[in-house]
Amino acid sequence: MKKKSLKKSGRKKISGVNVVGYLFCGLIALVCLIPFIMVLAASFTSEEAISLYGFSLWPKEFSLEAYKAVFKSPAVVAKAYLVTITLTLAGTAIGLLLQTMTAYVLSRRDFEWRGGFSFFFYFTTLFNGGLVSIYILMTRYLGLKNSYLALLLPLLFNVYNLLIMKSYMLSVPESLIDAAKIDGCGDFMMLFQVVMPLVRPALATVGLFIALAYWNDWYNAMLYISDSEMFPLQYFLYEQINNIQAYRKILSSAASGAVAAAFNLPTQSLKMALTVVATGPIVFAYPFVQKYFVQGITIGAVKG
Repeated sequence: MKKKSLKKSGRKKISGVNVVGYLFCGLIALVCLIPFIMVLAASFTSEEAISLYGFSLWPKEFSLEAYKAVFKSPAVVAKAYLVTITLTLAGTAIGLLLQTMTAYVLSRRDFEWRGGFSFFFYFTTLFNGGLVSIYILMTRYLGLKNSYLALLLPLLFNVYNLLIMKSYMLSVPESLIDAAKIDGCGDFMMLFQVVMPLVRPALATVGLFIALAYWNDWYNAMLYISDSEMFPLQYFLYEQINNIQAYRKILSSAASGAVAAAFNLPTQSLKMALTVVATGPIVFAYPFVQKYFVQGITIGAVKG
C-alpha cells in the first residue's frame, strides 16, 4: 500500500510540475505574442486613431488605408515578392549544400589538413576587408552592379552556420563511416546517404538561418541595386516608407495646415502593414522545421 501511495504521489508531483511548466511557457509565449498582435492591430487602424490613442490590441478605428498604400501597385509588389522568394530558395539550397559539404570535410578525422583549413574559415569571423574593399570588388572587378548575383553571393556562406553543421557531424559515429567505406561508398555517397540523414536537425536549423538572412536582406540591395525592377521585398518596402515620409514633409512645408491634413497619408499604420507583409510568409515556414529544432536541442543528451 505504501509503495502504491508513493507512486501516486510521485505521479501527482510530476503532473504538478508539468502544469506549472506549461503555464510558465504559455505565459512567456503570450508575452512574446502580444507585440505581433499589436502590430497586426495597428496595421488595420487609421492613422488618426493611432495618433490619438496609441497602439492597442484591437483596432479602435478600422481602416485599410495602410494596405491600400502598400498594394497601390500590385504588379510591383508581386515582382518584389518574386525576387525575394527566388533568392531565398536558390540561396538556401546552394548555401546549405556548400556549408554541408565544407562541414563534412572539416569534420573528417582522417583529413590531414582540416586544422589549417578550419583556421582560414575562423579567421574571417575576426577580420575582414571592410565595406569599401568589398564594394570595389563586387562592382569594379566582378562587375555585379545591378546583378542578382550581388544579392546572392554575399550571404551564400556563413562561418557560424558552418560551426553548427560541423559540430553536428562530429556526433556521427565513426563506425558508420568505416562501415560505409567497407561497403564501397565514396565520399559523396557517404555524405548524402549516410551523414545527411543523421543530421537533419542541423540541416533544418541552418537552412532556416540562411532563408531568414535572404528574406530580411535589404542592405546588399541598397549597395548594389539601383534598378527598381530588381528590388527585393525588404528594400522595396523600405523605399516606400522613405518616399511617403518625404512626401509628407513636402506637403507640410508647402501647404497650409488644412490642406496638409487633407493629404494625411498613413505613416505609423503603414510601417505596421509593411511589417506584416514582410514577415508574414516567412513566419509560416517555422512550423515545418520546429520539430527539428527540438531534436537539435536534445541530440546531445543521449549517450550511447
